[in-house]
Amino acid sequence: MFLTRFQINAARRNARKLVSSPHAMHAAVRAAFPDAADYERPGVRTLWRLDTPATATVHLYIASPGRPDLTHLVEQAGWPTSEEAWTTREYDGLLASLRAGQEWAFRLTANPTHSGRKTAEAKETQRFGYLREHEQIAWLLARAERHGFTLATQQDGRPNLRLHRRQTQSFKRGMGTVTLTTATYDGILHVTDAHTLRRALTGGIGHAKAYGCGLLTLAPVQGNR
Repeated sequence: MFLTRFQINAARRNARKLVSSPHAMHAAVRAAFPDAADYERPGVRTLWRLDTPATATVHLYIASPGRPDLTHLVEQAGWPTSEEAWTTREYDGLLASLRAGQEWAFRLTANPTHSGRKTAEAKETQRFGYLREHEQIAWLLARAERHGFTLATQQDGRPNLRLHRRQTQSFKRGMGTVTLTTATYDGILHVTDAHTLRRALTGGIGHAKAYGCGLLTLAPVQGNR
């Protein structure tokens, strides 16, 4: 596995198009892997996420089975004159180091949803995004244990968790329109099952993984992201 960080030049026209359309960004990420096995393997898939650590700064993170080639993204939406257009690091070392009882800072952009019927008469169920913050928190709390971790608690007893970039996006896909509800979670987790957590890190959490959701990343609690 590899973890890649690419800095997007938000001032460029093509960059703004990619950032505003998860469908377009998905296509750009997929194009970084000419060999299909580098993009997806049994139980392991490519995941991506956009982070905005500062105003006008946008980072694209990619976790992937194989090493990506982002030359096309540099030409479209990056900094062509930069000596270090993107950085790719081995991910297997961190995955192998996970142990039950460890504490990590984490970040996750997810698509918190629930299934239901649009009307009382509807026969089929569909997915609806959770819009309220307490619902989005409950969504993650309900899934944490099955993914090999629990959330740390603060002195007031609440989860050590902060939500930001809570938004609903609509974008074109083919002849139709996709509406996607997302939230970014920052917090502290405790590892309860290292094997299960590794699966979450390499396979993602929740739905809409092709559209920038599901990538969980870890960092030392006292370190910088």
